[in-house]
Amino acid sequence: MKPLTRAAVAADPAPIRAAHLGLGAFFRAHQAWYTQAANAESDQPTGIAAFTGRRPDAAIPLRNQDGLYHVLVRDAGGDRTELVTCLVGAHDGADAGTWRATLASPDVGVLTLTVTEAGYRRAADGGLDLDDPDVAADVARLRAGDPHVTTAPGRIVSGLVARRAADAGPLAVVPCDNLVDNGPTVARVVTDFAAAVDRDLADWIASSVSFVSTTIDRITPATTDDDRAVVAELTGYADAAPVVTEPFSEWVLAGDFPAGRPDWERAGARLVTDVKPFEQRKLWLLNGAHSLLAYAAPARGHSTVAEAVADPVCRGWVEAWWDEATRHLPLDAADVARYRAELMERFANPRIRHALNQIAMDGSQKLPIRVVPVVARERANGLLPEGGIRALSGWIRHLREGTAVRDPRASELTAAVDTSLPTAVRRVLLALDANLGEDVELVHAVTETARELGA
Repeated sequence: MKPLTRAAVAADPAPIRAAHLGLGAFFRAHQAWYTQAANAESDQPTGIAAFTGRRPDAAIPLRNQDGLYHVLVRDAGGDRTELVTCLVGAHDGADAGTWRATLASPDVGVLTLTVTEAGYRRAADGGLDLDDPDVAADVARLRAGDPHVTTAPGRIVSGLVARRAADAGPLAVVPCDNLVDNGPTVARVVTDFAAAVDRDLADWIASSVSFVSTTIDRITPATTDDDRAVVAELTGYADAAPVVTEPFSEWVLAGDFPAGRPDWERAGARLVTDVKPFEQRKLWLLNGAHSLLAYAAPARGHSTVAEAVADPVCRGWVEAWWDEATRHLPLDAADVARYRAELMERFANPRIRHALNQIAMDGSQKLPIRVVPVVARERANGLLPEGGIRALSGWIRHLREGTAVRDPRASELTAAVDTSLPTAVRRVLLALDANLGEDVELVHAVTETARELGA
């Protein structure tokens, strides 16, 4: 088996023109994949320097392969591979020197982000949580001139400190996480952090850094040893870091790129004036259905999305949820119907093993944007939404099981459900949204459905 290196595949590194924070599978199947497609017909290709988020592990095999890896695309008809060469640097996010040098380069005009909802360290009002001990420690470090910060907002601001000092020019920050209004949301977090360090820095960010809003979509399950073996068989290369994904991808962007960007439209990206309708469609229909299945389908013995939607009962749950969410989407009905049909086909793809326990992570961050807005709208119309109630009931069941909960509020929430079921339901709904927790009719409906699910 041949080693995967640039020399082996005759791929020279492109100049570094973009940086990324959150080096993981989704970034490699999505933003890097789009950049690879843009480079294919460009006389100014973009190389990406990518940095890990919470753990340094992902950088090691990629560094050993000169940043190269394969995308294993799986559909019902079989597998194919695509080689990605635009990842030029794979670094530990704790490497403050390389991070700051990268952001200080005038050649770098774009910083993309995949750090998860929880990674932005927001308070209840949506701004930066300055009471978070890690955030407070990072603010103190940057005030003292120490760049060795640990949080995502801290690293972003540390990089911007270096860029400002180098007079490297404007920059576009492009968050690619499932956050409502992710451009303005991240702008607020970053500006709050900068203001806590240096008011003049916050003013410079306001004038020199744009924050682009996006909606993103591509199912990317965790890579297994079997997947690596398939890539080796198909390519002849020993790739330690392939990424598995589906044929479908979507990237919708709205905002300014004052220092230029790759021509991502070559791979189908769309530049629009407002991403909100596309964002709601994706968050409610795709992500909301994923959360519903992640929490409710294990009660019927399922462990993947494909298994769950093959079950007519679970499939009916999804359709009911989609009927509820569709009522509140400001999009053409025919377009939404097509999107729903595409989604069900994607969910049922037997070649994509999308684990429900992976989707179930960080429910306290996901449900308020994936499920709660639709439930609130339905209740305002006097309706009890069957699909939304099942998603919330499934989460109660998940929390009461306790052992599999991976959530930034896990200790608080598991303690909240350690009581009678009706009390647990009310406490959890209050934690999500005060109005829901005070809604007696909704609390009763969620309690009964949770009981049905075995909570």
